[in-house]
Amino acid sequence: MAYFDAASTEPLHPQAREALIAALDVGWADPARLYGSARRARMLLEQARTEVAEALGVRADEVSFTSSGTQAVHLGVLGTLRGRHRAGRRLVTSAVEHSCVLHAAGVHERDGGSVETVGVGITGAVDPEVFGEAVRAEGTALACLQSANHEVGTLQPVAEVAAACAEAGVPLLVDAAQTAGRMPLPPGWSVLAASAHKWGGPAGVGVLVVRKGTRWRTPLPEDDRERRRVPGFENVPEIVAAAAALRATVAESVVESARLSALVDRVRTEVPRLVPDVEVIGDPVARAPHIVTFSCLYLEGEALLTELDKAGFSVSSGSSCTASTLRPSHVLEAMGVLTHGNVRVSLPRGTSATDVDRFLAFLPDAVRRMREEAGVKL
Repeated sequence: MAYFDAASTEPLHPQAREALIAALDVGWADPARLYGSARRARMLLEQARTEVAEALGVRADEVSFTSSGTQAVHLGVLGTLRGRHRAGRRLVTSAVEHSCVLHAAGVHERDGGSVETVGVGITGAVDPEVFGEAVRAEGTALACLQSANHEVGTLQPVAEVAAACAEAGVPLLVDAAQTAGRMPLPPGWSVLAASAHKWGGPAGVGVLVVRKGTRWRTPLPEDDRERRRVPGFENVPEIVAAAAALRATVAESVVESARLSALVDRVRTEVPRLVPDVEVIGDPVARAPHIVTFSCLYLEGEALLTELDKAGFSVSSGSSCTASTLRPSHVLEAMGVLTHGNVRVSLPRGTSATDVDRFLAFLPDAVRRMREEAGVKL
């Protein structure tokens, strides 16, 4: 099986596995207590916090661990809006944010706030001038912009938008799920959310970073844990494993990102050459190194995914968000591109050129056969 769905979750990094097993033996106690095993757990927790902070280029006391990247986003969005309620009730987001951002925006609207959604161009990126104009509107309390899109890989102009936010005195929240550990973080943001299983850590660990000077107030009942930002018992062994994976991924990122980017370039070039009526989606240059998305005319993406799965290729589709909904991807709709027959290939650490070549060899015949079965003649 060739696993090509790293944008959903990256396989556990070997160093994370080793760290997790070791921490299960010594990091199980309550880090809030004072006895010896608890002090060891606290030491592991704070060491992991320091390692994550160093990898992200922030202060350790700005980092809190959450139960997921989704929770980090929810707390980041709603907590910053609550902390800045005197500045206004207006939230600015892009049209292609992850659903967790949009759901938090929906909660804000239902509570009486307003949301302005900034559209994107054909590549999936916002225009920084248009986004900046939206941020400068009176009463804006927070802006949200992802570092890279989770469906098509396009990088957003975060640095330019952050500069506009700083000029307007508005904090910027960045959802860095697809780039944390893989690429340097752009400067200027105030709040950041990330997810450990996207960089090879275990699922169930998210990271929320609130920079010093950013007004933030928990939207949940307060708890003494995680500097009163995140309620609940810290999962110290998984946090330790997440830090180990991030440290290892950052150390490998320059070489591995370049290697994966070259494989993605090969897919971007060869798929439209080998398969008729294919649209490759997203920015060809300003993109995350591991993601490539294309749409095949006259096919349903889910049916093509099933054929690829039978042949040993694990990929995903942006044409719908799992079988629980038939609604087309809001990202592809916002971009104005084909929303059906969509395939997202996202390469994990260690993907071989041989696996990519096998995929490129199988895909043309699979698409041709499925189109013929559907009665499509090209």
